[in-house]
Amino acid sequence: MLIKLFVQNYALIKELDVEFENGLTIITGETGAGKTILLGALSLILGTRADSSVLLDKNEKCIVEGTFRIEEYDLNDFFVSNNLDYETVTTLRREVNSAGKSRAFINDTPVTVNILKELSDRLIDIHSQHQTLMLNSNSFQLNLIDSFSGTAKLKNKYSETYSSYQNLKKEYSGTKERADKNRADLEYYQFQYNQLDDAKLEEGEQVELEAEQELLGHTEEIKLALSTSSNLFFAESISVLSMLREVKTNLGRIRTFLPESENLLSRTESTLIELDDLSAEIEKLAGSIEADPQRLAQVNNRLDSIYSLIQKHRVTNLNELIRKKDEIKDIISSIVTSDERLIELETLLEKEVNSLKIISEEISDKRKYVLTEIESRITELLKQLGIPNAKFRISLTRLKDFTSTGIDQADFLFSANKQIAPENLAKIASGGELSRVMLSLKSLLTRNNNLPTIIFDEIDAGVSGEVADKVGQILSGMGKYMQVINITHLPQVASRGTRHYHVFKDDTDSSTFTRVKLLSPEERIVEVARLLSGSEVTETAMKNARELLRAGII
Repeated sequence: MLIKLFVQNYALIKELDVEFENGLTIITGETGAGKTILLGALSLILGTRADSSVLLDKNEKCIVEGTFRIEEYDLNDFFVSNNLDYETVTTLRREVNSAGKSRAFINDTPVTVNILKELSDRLIDIHSQHQTLMLNSNSFQLNLIDSFSGTAKLKNKYSETYSSYQNLKKEYSGTKERADKNRADLEYYQFQYNQLDDAKLEEGEQVELEAEQELLGHTEEIKLALSTSSNLFFAESISVLSMLREVKTNLGRIRTFLPESENLLSRTESTLIELDDLSAEIEKLAGSIEADPQRLAQVNNRLDSIYSLIQKHRVTNLNELIRKKDEIKDIISSIVTSDERLIELETLLEKEVNSLKIISEEISDKRKYVLTEIESRITELLKQLGIPNAKFRISLTRLKDFTSTGIDQADFLFSANKQIAPENLAKIASGGELSRVMLSLKSLLTRNNNLPTIIFDEIDAGVSGEVADKVGQILSGMGKYMQVINITHLPQVASRGTRHYHVFKDDTDSSTFTRVKLLSPEERIVEVARLLSGSEVTETAMKNARELLRAGII
């Protein structure tokens, strides 16, 4: 439950610190005093959008902080899953800076606004007049029915199964789409693969063939160069070897006279040996080179085939072409595999559909079982709230497909007149009737929902007299089971509260601020009297106020 609300620099609020207790808390104030400003500030910690327009002083940040006692509401899992420190007294804070940027905190730990909202939605419910639009929401209607039908565990089981079902449907759709596309191209991919596979491509083959092509294409030129070189070693007129042998002989003659020539002789002998060997190698190589037009044609044809495939598949070399072949093979394999996965997914989907049928049928049966009780209790409450001929019905129809809430479509039907059959609530009911229906529904939900706090923003608008007194009784009754905070203009409702706050404007020469005051018993009499008689409080109004407050004591 909400135990304290701190607001700083929001709209007309400079700073306020309000403490709350269990039971029914009343908030009153003249029109325009700023009651809705309180709700606007509180809505920041409920995750609503924020910008710099909410700042009273544009140079300072706005802070809204709500402190809640939460030990009774099974929220440990939320804190664990979001890596937050669990504390029985937990603080939710929202800050908005001068640039309009906001930050959110839970127990001083920064969190996203979505996480803040997820927690606050489980702690507090603000009912404003526009919320009656929810009465036409299928999920709202089903949630109300489910709160009576005891389907919580079944719904959790259904939700898990439905989530799995949706994921499988998504995977099946994507897999089928890809498989259909690939299957249409399978013949093309298979042709490409067969062509590459028949080519018997080998890594490094292109380089080897290109080298062989160079050799075979220049056979005559090579043979001529080698033969000419070989002849130079043994030519009669200019023989390299004969001249070198003559050098060797001359150096041998003087070796005894010139010691330095010994080294020259040795080097000459070594060179002669090397040249002898070189001439033999050249001669041998020249003899091995032979023209082979047939082999050259084979090499050219093979390279032409490789070049053609490289160009066709838009790669730069043979190794990339081989990788391309492997890629095509993988595509073909994936097509076959996707067909197998589709069969597997169809089996899994069938299993999930069967599970959803069983669980949703059980949920639907439980919902149908409590419809008469809900209809009866809401109808009775509406009669107490001044609609004597009220008829409230719930139509539950079966949908063609599963939804996140099951297979049921709920429709709340209403009639305020004897001769008119119940029709769609949102289409036939007036604004005042919608508010009374919502109050009746919220009243029933109080005992079944584990929601700590509910705030009503003039839920009693448009009623008076005995009906207003009955609204006060209903709100007071709700306060026995949860914390109820009600903004009202009705003295009959205001007199039922266990605590009473007055919102007012504090005007100075230069500024206007919204302030909130907890009323003492005497001040409360005056405020209820003001609600009875207007701005001029009469003695009669004071007397009636005392009687209302005595009657409102529970």
